[in-house]
Amino acid sequence: MLTLFVGITMILIYGLTCYYIGFNTWRWLSKTFSFRFKKTFIVVVFLLAISFFVGFAIHLPVIEWIGGYWLVIVGYGILLLPIINLLYFISKKNAKFFSYSGWAIVAFFTFVFVYGTYNAWTPIVRDYQITIDQPTEAKEGKLKVLLAADLHLGTIIGNNHLEKLVKIANQEKPDIILIPGDIINDDITPYVEQEMNKTMAKLEAPLGVFASPGNHDYYGGDNEQLKKELNDIGIHYLMDEAEIVNDQFVVIGREDLTNPNRKTIEELIATNKTKDLPVIVLDHQPHEITEAQVAGADVILSGHTHRGQLFPANLITAKLFENDWGYMQKEQLHSFTTSGFGLWGPTLRIGSQSEVMIIEIDFR
Repeated sequence: MLTLFVGITMILIYGLTCYYIGFNTWRWLSKTFSFRFKKTFIVVVFLLAISFFVGFAIHLPVIEWIGGYWLVIVGYGILLLPIINLLYFISKKNAKFFSYSGWAIVAFFTFVFVYGTYNAWTPIVRDYQITIDQPTEAKEGKLKVLLAADLHLGTIIGNNHLEKLVKIANQEKPDIILIPGDIINDDITPYVEQEMNKTMAKLEAPLGVFASPGNHDYYGGDNEQLKKELNDIGIHYLMDEAEIVNDQFVVIGREDLTNPNRKTIEELIATNKTKDLPVIVLDHQPHEITEAQVAGADVILSGHTHRGQLFPANLITAKLFENDWGYMQKEQLHSFTTSGFGLWGPTLRIGSQSEVMIIEIDFR
């Protein structure tokens, strides 16, 4: 009953927000351009309002694309329009202010769509260097890690964007590739139908490619099939599992928090810290950094946050997570959280950019 009430409330809030944005837009169009096609305008706004949900349900790329852009208009609109409405009344309903403010909104969204699209589809490589103390019996040396998370492969993000990751990997030549979660975007069907496994198979490194699940890998109920798909092409998909690599360190891949029965980080490290080797943990959501530090992990790699993806959401993720993006050291633990290679929802990024992290580890 409570869930139904919350659902209805959210629908009403969303509907009223869309009405508010549509009403303001109609007033501007009718006063600035003498626009008179009111019924057509109402139909268009209604279709835009349901586009994201329709696209999500039937997996049509164009509809999903439009729906994502509409969500951005709703999000920024609800922030900007009350301010503009207030200034309009303060200006005593000045006609010129009304017209110019509309054009300012148009210019703002033009910038958001152009610049945000560039950030979304143009991945950047960020470089880091850290040092980990090795026990005397372990191998010394350097390790070059490529970290990429949140691929969100599906109807929007497919082989073309994935090829950019392959190109970066070929250029950087890492020793190992690590992918902590959200490989698919809820449904594995587009991944299979577009044969993305063939592109994923091009990701190669001397010490292997390792991945762990994220929340979106669970949502469609396809996580076990994804594990099989990746294992078939030699990618180690670790679900509360560990592997010793090169007799130099241990890689532990955690189940995501979506699985309420996942093992604790303490249990995983205590069980798998063979020969006291350094431990690298793949944990999609950066919720348990302190727990990883207390348990004795040396590196924890995460994604999930997208660094908010669209400003000012990054201000929220910064409050929700101890390390919502970038690098943080906590005693012996080195925490890295990437903003992600792909994206969810709107195909835009403002205040963040599609990225790959290159981490050079010096074992001493």
